[in-house]
Amino acid sequence: MRKTIREIDNNEILKTLKIDCEKCFGFCCVALYFSKTEGFPNDKKAGTPCVNLKADFTCSDHKNLRKKGLKGCTAYDCFGAGQKVAQSTFNGKNWREFKGLQNQMFEVFLVMRQLHEMLWYLGDALTFVSNKNMKDQLSIRIQEIEQLTKLDANSIMNIDIEKYRTKVNSILRMANEIAKDKIAKYKINNSKNKKNLKLGYDFIGTNLTDTNLIGANFAGALLIAANMKNTDLKGANLIGADLRDADIRGANLEDTIFLTQSQINTAKGDYKTRLPKSLARPAYWESEK
Repeated sequence: MRKTIREIDNNEILKTLKIDCEKCFGFCCVALYFSKTEGFPNDKKAGTPCVNLKADFTCSDHKNLRKKGLKGCTAYDCFGAGQKVAQSTFNGKNWREFKGLQNQMFEVFLVMRQLHEMLWYLGDALTFVSNKNMKDQLSIRIQEIEQLTKLDANSIMNIDIEKYRTKVNSILRMANEIAKDKIAKYKINNSKNKKNLKLGYDFIGTNLTDTNLIGANFAGALLIAANMKNTDLKGANLIGADLRDADIRGANLEDTIFLTQSQINTAKGDYKTRLPKSLARPAYWESEK
């Protein structure tokens, strides 16, 4: 007998993966390694609290992060892993009061963040595929990863992350191929007077405004300070792409594939930039004049 596949609401999945710092205990400010050269307050070892982390787990310099050039802080996104570990895995216990659990909490957070990242990409894939078989496969993977996030702390620490990442990457590649076929006609009809995108992954500082970016494969690409102003990126695969200081003012990213909030947080956009419904427009972007 075929196992019943639960229908997944991708909007609900993506909604649960948004950060809620008020329900977290500053895990990202403690568990992570910081490098000052990457836009953090100072160099710090993993497991050491940030100098700006207050006793109530809020940031003493939160309103001035951008002004001080602390882009690493404003860009980071845990995909909601922080509040999940704080409120679910450890039932509201915090690492300041339960010092014996500190290391375990931090390790669980790092694993949970990876699980939630997988859920984000799987949920995002559901937004652009209509094939019933593919939707079912994505739903099965989502349910599988969801169950892992509900395990106890010790079990989470023993998860073979690479095993599940390999399985997730495989299905994401298949979903991407379906997406490419879906936009093929659109690409042909909207590519007049545009240059073809060169092969490669290094587009640092490149002017791409006169290039056809519809359906572009930017997986893992370096788009640092690239000029993509007013371009159409419908169907473009941006998984793992580095968008730091990329100019996406006026660009259409509404139907891009595998785009995350942390990538958007590092780019330069404005009120004309079109984003997927699942992502928020950074408050520091240019507003309408």
